[in-house]
Amino acid sequence: MPPGRPGNLTADQTEKLKEMWAATLDVFGVAHEPGAANGTATPSSDTASTDPKQKKKKRLSLFKKKDKDAGSDASSTDNDKHGQNKEFQQALASQTPEELREAFWSMAKHDHPDALLLRFLRARKWDVHAALIMMVSTMHWRSAEMHVDDDIMLHGEEQAFKESKSPSNPAQKKEGEDFLAQLRLGKSFLHGTDKDGRPCCYVRVRLHKQGEQSEKSLERFTVYQIETTRMLLRPPVDTATIVFDMTDFSMANMDYTPVKFMIKCFEANYPESLGSVLVYKSPWIFQGIWKIIKGWLDPVVASKVHFASNVDELQQWIPKSRIMRELGGEEDYNYSYIEPREGENEIMADTATRDKIVAERKELVSSYESETLAWVHGEDAGEGRSRLAQRLAENYWRVDPYVRARSLYDRMGMLGAGSKLDFYPKAGGSAGGAAAAGHDDGVD
Repeated sequence: MPPGRPGNLTADQTEKLKEMWAATLDVFGVAHEPGAANGTATPSSDTASTDPKQKKKKRLSLFKKKDKDAGSDASSTDNDKHGQNKEFQQALASQTPEELREAFWSMAKHDHPDALLLRFLRARKWDVHAALIMMVSTMHWRSAEMHVDDDIMLHGEEQAFKESKSPSNPAQKKEGEDFLAQLRLGKSFLHGTDKDGRPCCYVRVRLHKQGEQSEKSLERFTVYQIETTRMLLRPPVDTATIVFDMTDFSMANMDYTPVKFMIKCFEANYPESLGSVLVYKSPWIFQGIWKIIKGWLDPVVASKVHFASNVDELQQWIPKSRIMRELGGEEDYNYSYIEPREGENEIMADTATRDKIVAERKELVSSYESETLAWVHGEDAGEGRSRLAQRLAENYWRVDPYVRARSLYDRMGMLGAGSKLDFYPKAGGSAGGAAAAGHDDGVD
């Protein structure tokens, strides 16, 4: 396990994690009542007020006091390249503690909850206050701006397919067509792992033409790909590799707007998610473009960008046997998109089963928060938190088919509770071949 992760923390890092949990649960309005019979976390008196205005005022004043005590003010905190201090204040002013809490646990999915907090702590060099601002603004972005879990992942590819057939709503039809066009082209797709076992996302830059898809569709597709990649991560692997295939690149393929959005995603909303970025076969005209892009990147992110001009250089990061023939490697793989199947998400209509599993998840969340508060206050955590984290992961995979529409990678058999990052088709040499080999829904 790499350092700074659950199970591999120094004493100082453990204390920082405790501080982060205390601040996080404060934002979520969670307090522990020692006399409670079930020992679960409950809303605190400050956030249980029936007056929303009074509640928001208390929360905002609470954090202003913390800023003052720290000798700084939220608006002057470092690391505000993407305006997250403002988003943080907007989140506290416009969203209830419970809404932010739900956004957090929706983002956690099958991850260890500690791992999620540690991503933000590592990204902010263990500055708890800065990490909290970053995380809360991310919760706001996910739930109030991008609607990651209640729209993009909930509706997924099948919804886009239905929208593309819409006879009465041209705008909706265009958005659905744009989203599916990127999948069908294979503009960006997941395949294989690098030498460190990280899943690889290939971006075939030549397939992008500025203006062909709407900005909204590009952003939706970008978030969809990042979220889907996160679903494939299994400890100790917690980052991914992006390969930008620049073969046949021309200025017609250059589009700064989606590049800026992608940078913001990884730097502000998906911290510590990039393992490496490999730029393959970039032509000389890209040198000037790279100087501009590099100026936008955080130095830590920029240090993860590597250039490879041929397959021999690329195999420093990806074994040649795992590099596709179209990139000069030895693997006989060709991307092909498997269309959504009618009724593949019909299980979502079973709301009674979904609600039962969700109710179990809420109980687990409450127990985990309660155990965490006790741990923060100095009690021995024992194996309680670890067991609950494991149960939360198992619970997520049970609820997953009810809250996330099936994707290409479900149809290929790559996604699910039992998936082990086996991206390589056993026969057929294509995504279609993998599906035909007997991989159906990928849900165990």
